[in-house]
Amino acid sequence: MSKPSIPQGTRDFSPQEVRKRQYIFDTLRQIFELCGFQPLETPAMENLTTLTGKYGEEGDRLIFKVLNNGLHEKKDGDKEKLAAEWDKMLSKPYSSPIVTERALRYDLTIPFARYVVMHQNDLAFPFRRYQMQPVWRADRPQKGRYREFWQCDADVVGSTSLINEAELLYIYQAAFKKLQVPVTIKINSRKLLAALAELCGMPEKMMDITIALDKLDKIGWIGVAKELQERGISDDGIWQIEKVINVKGTNAEKLVAFADMMQHSESGMAGINELSKTLEYYREIVSADKEMISGIAIDISLARGLNYYTGVIVEVVCAHPDVKMGSIGGGGRYDDLTGLFGLKGLSGVGVSFGIDRIYDVMDELKVFPAQLTTGSTALIINFGGENEIYALHILQHLRNAGIAVEIYPDVAKFDKQMKYANKRGFAYVLLPGDEEREKNMISIKDFNTGEQKMQSVEMCIKLLSVSK
Repeated sequence: MSKPSIPQGTRDFSPQEVRKRQYIFDTLRQIFELCGFQPLETPAMENLTTLTGKYGEEGDRLIFKVLNNGLHEKKDGDKEKLAAEWDKMLSKPYSSPIVTERALRYDLTIPFARYVVMHQNDLAFPFRRYQMQPVWRADRPQKGRYREFWQCDADVVGSTSLINEAELLYIYQAAFKKLQVPVTIKINSRKLLAALAELCGMPEKMMDITIALDKLDKIGWIGVAKELQERGISDDGIWQIEKVINVKGTNAEKLVAFADMMQHSESGMAGINELSKTLEYYREIVSADKEMISGIAIDISLARGLNYYTGVIVEVVCAHPDVKMGSIGGGGRYDDLTGLFGLKGLSGVGVSFGIDRIYDVMDELKVFPAQLTTGSTALIINFGGENEIYALHILQHLRNAGIAVEIYPDVAKFDKQMKYANKRGFAYVLLPGDEEREKNMISIKDFNTGEQKMQSVEMCIKLLSVSK
């Protein structure tokens, strides 16, 4: 019999890991709710037609398609059609509805757009939603890249105001500040990328330029230049792109330089104005916290290679020098995403948190709160007999006071119970022995200091309330 295993690119999560992940979810949820966003969930599966054609050429290839598993065999003649389609499966890419008409969601944005269109008459616009659910991509697994992973999105639809972009920048800064992850938030505009294609004299090649630039952090400029050449960009055009992406300085200095280079481009000037206004709004939002003003950098090489972005785009990377990780968040403006499903003229903007990568970064930086390693603050030792009954009374008193505590269920040797407490990582062990029961008190052993003392149940509650 072969050893049990899980699919490549997926992971099991231990109780300790789940608690750490829940800490991230809870932190983000508090910030989303603080900013007026409402929770939403959508199905793991979507119709294949909902997803395809929305993520660009490369994205479409990473969609996990779900086989029909014989559902269509109930119809006359479909059994033969299904068999014929199966013969084709391994020879070329396919998407016949006989074989597959559903897929696992690739992200949370397209399903959100589909939801908005389906429920447009029930929603109050602008509609602000956050969503925390797993997504699936048929990617090659590597460090920080999984085939099943969680996303956490916040979107606003039904408003074109750049205040929304500024608020989403605030959400990023507030979240990573609370999670103690130092970050750099890169910001750009797809309009500047369109202007870049115009500078090359090849506006029709914008998507080719975008796809290549999106790989800059992975393959470097030499690799990007080679891909641009392969995609038909002229040597002069490549030189123009290199000149623009090499602009250095503060955000204000970059905008001035871009304005000089793109002064004859309507798209370019619109993008510059978008970035300038977004940063102005953001500075006003965080004016009371000077620390949050820094950490946002205009990066014209930022492309976010998805077809639906039309305006400001953002990407978050960890700024700690010892952590090597790709993007841990990103998003942008999509002026007509719902138009893909027939609802025209409804603009939206959103950002996403890469939960799995954020977890990996926090674990590497060791910034998770220590108490997350165990669910309970203390373990009550079970001495059996009347002391066992007394221990159950202590257990109830502590739980009624909101203290997470558990009792060792078996009357086992003291050493065995202490080894269990140590392995679980409890901060305290409570010892309800004969003397404690007779005096209606409890002995508390601090695992960190080794100190042990007898106290009243009320003092025990106060001590454990402070430590939780």
